[in-house]
Amino acid sequence: MQAFLKGTSISTKPPLTKDRGVAATAGSSGENKKAKPVPWVEKYRPKCVDEVAFQEEVVAVLKKSLEGADLPNLLFYGPPGTGKTSTILAAARELFGPELFRLRVLELNASDERGIQVVREKVKNFAQLTVSGSRSDGKPCPPFKIVILDEADSMTSAAQAALRRTMEKESKTTRFCLICNYVSRIIEPLTSRCSKFRFKPLSDKIQQQRLLDIADKEHVKISNEGVSYLVKVSEGDLRKAITFLQSATRLTGGKEITEKVITDIAGVIPAETIDGIFAACQSGSFDKLEAVVKDLIDEGHAATQLVNQLHDVIVENDNLSDKQKSIITEKLAEVDKCLADGADEHLQLISLCATVMQQLTQNC
Repeated sequence: MQAFLKGTSISTKPPLTKDRGVAATAGSSGENKKAKPVPWVEKYRPKCVDEVAFQEEVVAVLKKSLEGADLPNLLFYGPPGTGKTSTILAAARELFGPELFRLRVLELNASDERGIQVVREKVKNFAQLTVSGSRSDGKPCPPFKIVILDEADSMTSAAQAALRRTMEKESKTTRFCLICNYVSRIIEPLTSRCSKFRFKPLSDKIQQQRLLDIADKEHVKISNEGVSYLVKVSEGDLRKAITFLQSATRLTGGKEITEKVITDIAGVIPAETIDGIFAACQSGSFDKLEAVVKDLIDEGHAATQLVNQLHDVIVENDNLSDKQKSIITEKLAEVDKCLADGADEHLQLISLCATVMQQLTQNC
């Protein structure tokens, strides 16, 4: 009986014939050849320093440094999406070429562990390595490596302090580039060892030009008004604008991208809703106000987004006096702080709108 059972336990899978094997190989090679989808932010990232937009001073200094194949320690700071990481990566590619780039550059981000132990071990060990060799294209190759510490303002003070000695001791073989949003969070001994460059928020014209260029290359239908609104929504952050453009393209499926599509994707509260809140505040009825706030939250709008948009509307409102504006903006600051600390959105918005109502009804 056992022998019979053993005999029947033979695999029932059909043997892989030669034809099937060839077909499988051909299929897999075809899949490998297919271009992998890449986010547009990475696809259109500047490949050389000349392609960096709107940062003329930084580009001019880096180009001079690249001509002499020498580089000081750098500190890049400024708002997100202005090209800080792209600039140093493009400069490193020009310095080392595509072959040596991976060997000569160590990039650590906020997502990596960067406590004092990592600085003492990983960064220090990389910095101590000596480099030699030349580029395959014959261009001069600098005798140093680059350590890029992205989002350095999130590093602890102890980890930043541990960098001080390494930066001085390994100056012959390593250059450091610190990238941050807030330069005030970098300790003074580090800032004094670096050349500081401030990255300005990109102008509307530069952003529109870049977005229209990408839209043309990707065959995206978008009007000039749509691009202008996209730039306004992204607030000087080109990375955010490109991401919104790609998301809107996927959502519309080849149709023209309108302001409504961008509003939905960016999570912006429509102007009609803001007008509705103002109308409820001017009515003087608390019941109407509560109903409008409830609708706003039920529709899934973020309270922080309302605070940001309401601030712009209040500042530009000509019907309010300076004193009324200052009272409302002070309340906006309080609500923003409370929301950041995890307060209830509904209660905070009721409190904010009650203050707006109080100031608006004074004029009546």
